Amino acid sequence: MIRKHLRLLTPLALLGLLVGLADLSHGSVGEDEDYYMQGLLIREQYNQVQVLEKQNSFIPDGEEDPKEHSAKKTAKAKSDSSKKTDKTPADAKTVKSPNKKAEKTKKTAVKNPNSVSEGEQQYNPIKKECPPIGLESLKIDDFQLHASSTKRYGLGAHRGRLNIQAGLYEDDLYDGAWCAGRDDTLQWFEVDARRLTKFTGVITQGRSSLWSSDWVTSYKVMFSNDSHTWITLNNGSEDLIFKGNREKEIPVRNIFPEPVVSRYIRINPRSWFTRGSICMRVEILGCPMPGDGFVWTKQIQLVLNFSRREDFAFMHLLLNIKDTQCEPEFRYTAGLHGNEVLGRELLLLLMQFMCLEYLSGNQRIRHLVEETRIHLLPSVNPDGYEKAFEVGSELIGWSLGRWSNDGIDIHHNFPDLNAILWAVEAKKWAPRKMFNHHIAIPDWYQSTNASVALETRALIAWMEKMPFVLGGNLQGGELVVTFPYDRTRSQGVVREQTSTPDDHIFRWLAFSYASTHRLMTDANRRVCHTQDFAKEDGTINGASWHTAAGSMNDFSYLHTNCFELSMYVGCDKFPHESDLPEEWENNRESLLVFMEQVHRGIKGVVKDHQGRGIANAIISVEGINHDIRTAADGDYWRLLNPGEYRVTARAEGYSLLSKKCEVGYEMGATRCDFTIGRTNMSRIKEIMEKFKKQPIKLPMRQLAARGSRRRRLGT
Repeated sequence: MIRKHLRLLTPLALLGLLVGLADLSHGSVGEDEDYYMQGLLIREQYNQVQVLEKQNSFIPDGEEDPKEHSAKKTAKAKSDSSKKTDKTPADAKTVKSPNKKAEKTKKTAVKNPNSVSEGEQQYNPIKKECPPIGLESLKIDDFQLHASSTKRYGLGAHRGRLNIQAGLYEDDLYDGAWCAGRDDTLQWFEVDARRLTKFTGVITQGRSSLWSSDWVTSYKVMFSNDSHTWITLNNGSEDLIFKGNREKEIPVRNIFPEPVVSRYIRINPRSWFTRGSICMRVEILGCPMPGDGFVWTKQIQLVLNFSRREDFAFMHLLLNIKDTQCEPEFRYTAGLHGNEVLGRELLLLLMQFMCLEYLSGNQRIRHLVEETRIHLLPSVNPDGYEKAFEVGSELIGWSLGRWSNDGIDIHHNFPDLNAILWAVEAKKWAPRKMFNHHIAIPDWYQSTNASVALETRALIAWMEKMPFVLGGNLQGGELVVTFPYDRTRSQGVVREQTSTPDDHIFRWLAFSYASTHRLMTDANRRVCHTQDFAKEDGTINGASWHTAAGSMNDFSYLHTNCFELSMYVGCDKFPHESDLPEEWENNRESLLVFMEQVHRGIKGVVKDHQGRGIANAIISVEGINHDIRTAADGDYWRLLNPGEYRVTARAEGYSLLSKKCEVGYEMGATRCDFTIGRTNMSRIKEIMEKFKKQPIKLPMRQLAARGSRRRRLGT
C-alpha cells in the first residue's frame, strides 16, 4: 500500500519566506518574540502545582521517633506560616537560602555520613513525582549526553550515567563517570531529552573507581530549548545552588522547588572534593510532555511532508544580509539523484529554520547569515524526483528516479579533470606549463553533442559564476561523509585511497559534519548495508569506497576554488514522511556546523599600490600543491587547519610577495592581505601601449651597419 504523501511548501509559502527574508534587516526583535525565555516558563497547566511547606531538618538516625518528629514539624510549620508570604524552595538543606532559619537548620545534618538517609534529602513531595528519564536504563542514548570538556574518552559524557561501574584499571575505555577536562566552574554536563520534558529533579553520584576519589559537592541547574541560550534555576532573587555528594557511591537526590518544562538540562558543578576532580554520575527526573515526541525551536510547526516537482523546479534561495566584501560563499545542493529525497527535504526545512530563527533573534543564526553568503539548492533533478514520487517511497526500489530525464547520473556527469592533472604531473609539466588548479574544461565536453545533462551544464555555469569556498551535496542510502578524490589514481583499481593535496582539511571538514550528526559516529548503531563507517568516524575518502570519474566533488576542487564534500544523510533514500522529524533532528546541528567551517583558514584582499583589487591573482601555500585564485574584487578565502603557513600572492605583471599567516583554533578566518607592485617589464609595456609605440626589434649587426653608414655620411 502506498503511503499517503502531502505537498510541501507551496509557491505562496516560498514567496512568504523570501519576502520575510527581505525584511530581515528592518526593525528589531520584540520582547514578545523572546521565545527562549517564554519556552522555559512553566506551562499553564502546571501553574497550579503547589509545593507543600518545606521541612527544615533531617531525621537523625536513632535520635527521635519519626511520628513525634513529624508532629513537631507540622506544628512549627503552622506557627511560621503567618510570617511567610513568598513560596520557598522545597528543601533548605539542599538549596542555599537567605533565610536565617534555613541557615541555622544546616547544622542539623546527619551525623553518620554512611547512613542511607544522607542520600535521601527530606522533601515534601510534589503532587506528581516524575520518574527517571533513562540515563541508567539506557533509554537516553550516548548522543543525548554532552559535556563542556572530557578528561579522556573513557571518562566522556556517555559514561556519566547513574550507577555505571568502572573497569578494574585506570585509563580504561569503560571508566566510571563523566570527568571534566578542567576543574573550574565553567564545566557542565548536559542531557538532551529530544522533546519537551517537565523536569522535577536530579540524582547524582561520584566516580566509581577503586583508585580515585572524585565527586561534586554542589551544583547549579540550567535549562534551554535550543542548547544555546540558557537560564539558571533561581528563587526569584539569586541562582539556586544544590548540595551534591559527600562521598562517591551514595546517590543524592534533589527535587526542584517547582517543575521546569524545557528540552535541555545542564548540571553546572560549583564545588567538588578538595583532593579530587569534577566527576559525576547522573540521573534526571522528568515527565515527557504530551505531543509527537519532538520539539522544534520556538515550537515551529515546520511542514514535514514531501513536495512535488511543480512547486519549485531548480529552486535556489540565497541567504545574505550585508553583501559586503570578504564574505565567503557557501552552498548546499541536494537532489542530484532524484530518488534520494531526504536531502531535499532537509534543505527545505533548513530554509524555514534559518529564516525564522533569524527573525527570532537567534544570535548564532544571525552571525552566520550576516557573515556568509549562503546558497541553498534543494532540487537539482526534479524529473528524477517526479518519477520516484509517483511510485511512492515504499515501492521505488534502489534506483528508480536516480537519473535525469535523459538517463544521466548528474553527480558523475562532470568532466574528468583528474586524468588531465595526473597526466601533466607525470610529465612534470606542472606548474610550468599548466596550473595545479582551475584546470580548463576540455573542448569535447562543451560541444553540443556531448552527453551532458542540462542540469549539469546549469550547475557548472553557477559554480563558475560564484566564488564558492565550501560546499556540500546531500545524498542518501548511507550514513557517511565522503571527500575527494572520488577517482582512483591507479588505472583499473576499483578501490584505493587517493588523497588531494588538501587531505588534512578535507578530513576535518568531513568529521565536522559526521561528529555532530546524531548517528554517523555511533559505534553501536546498526550498519545501513554492509560497511560500518562508524569505525572510520563516519567519514571516508571517496576513491577508497567506490571509484567514480567525473564527480561533482573532484570537478569543484580542480576547476574552482570550492572544497566540495558529499553527505549521505540517511540509510533510507526516500523515507516515509513520518520519519522526517527524527531525520531533521539527526542532521540539524550537522548542517549548521558544516556551514560554519567556511570561516576556517585565511582570507584577505590582493591589491596594487593604488588600492585596486587584483582579480585572478594566485594564492599559494607552501607545502600544499594546490593553489586558489582571487575573485573579481581581489578578495580570496583559503580553507586551512590551525597552524602557521607561508603564503605567496602573485599575478601576471606583478611582483610576487610572501608572508607568514597564522591560523588559530578559534572560529573565524585570519586576515592576510597582500599589496603587490608592478614589475619593470609590465610598466614598460604599459607606457608603450599608452603612447602607441612599439619596441624596436633589430638585430645587432643591422644596428651597427646603420650606425657606420651614418658616420660616413657625416650625419
